[in-house]
Amino acid sequence: MSLASTSLEYIAYFSEIVLAIIIGLAVGAVVMWIGGYDPWQAYYQLFVPSLTTPYGIYMTLSFATPIILTGLTFAIGVRAGLFNIGAEGQMYMGALGAVLYGAVSLPFFAYLPMEFLTGILLAVLWGFIAGWLKAYKGVNEVVSTIMLNWIAYWIVETMRVYVIPNPIDASKTVSVPPSGRLPLLIPNTELSVGYIIAVLAAVLMYFILWKTVIGYEIRVVGYNPTAARYAGINVRKVALYSFILGGVTSGLAGVCEVAGRPPSYAITTGLSNLVNLGFDGLTVSLVGANHPLGIILSSILIGAMKAGSRNMQIFAHVPLEMVQTVQGIIIIALSVPGVVRLIIRRIRR
Repeated sequence: MSLASTSLEYIAYFSEIVLAIIIGLAVGAVVMWIGGYDPWQAYYQLFVPSLTTPYGIYMTLSFATPIILTGLTFAIGVRAGLFNIGAEGQMYMGALGAVLYGAVSLPFFAYLPMEFLTGILLAVLWGFIAGWLKAYKGVNEVVSTIMLNWIAYWIVETMRVYVIPNPIDASKTVSVPPSGRLPLLIPNTELSVGYIIAVLAAVLMYFILWKTVIGYEIRVVGYNPTAARYAGINVRKVALYSFILGGVTSGLAGVCEVAGRPPSYAITTGLSNLVNLGFDGLTVSLVGANHPLGIILSSILIGAMKAGSRNMQIFAHVPLEMVQTVQGIIIIALSVPGVVRLIIRRIRR
């Protein structure tokens, strides 16, 4: 595919995204107007402070951090022709690997390396299970990853309640020790070094997918697995590689979220500080054209919506249920172009 045709394809895609944003905002405005709320004031509070004020920008980037990483998990799978929605469960396992060290005594310099190592290994293991089932048993990855997501949820929740509970606050696990926490980029905010890690991970995944042999094989299999097989590419191994790479990025998301977001630095009741970050990553990937660099940009939009939801409630007096409804409408509208392209691509394959 030529550079010109690729550029035109991305221009067309992002034109669709702009149209989807307009449609989503319009439908959301109608819903708020019917509910008796001022759409202009609500949208102002949802987007403007989050994207124009220093504190709002810091919060937007902090919310963008984990969904960049979970978005990469989905994008890598799509590039391999797979619908990997297991980022949620893999992220849970990564977070568990980080908080485990809140109950262990280690030299101060060993906490962060061990948290990342353990979190990534647990997440990769979770991704490997789904990859092996797909590659060698023909199990549909959608079914296996959904089931593994729930298994991971209950494993982590059981650990929170019975194995590593906080003796002072039963609503969360033990906290990551101070020497195991990621430094904050801006004091008195929630923006940590995790954002830099997420951006570097996206750049690294771009390099792997477009500049290495394994990345080339992943993309060839995604375009046409039959042709890839005739070309001598081991399609089974490519499926495993994509799930392993996805496990790495989701594991990073779990570690960065619990080790880099104050104030709790722990996993809370019902995994409330982690739930849906994997599925938000799916949206981010679709909006970003399943491209690692596009994901960095699209995560800012979704992160701004998450950061602005508080302002929408406090200053525009829109209740949480209506905020979530409007955000859901916008996110669905944003996801439609990407979903349609995935369906068309799957039919062609």
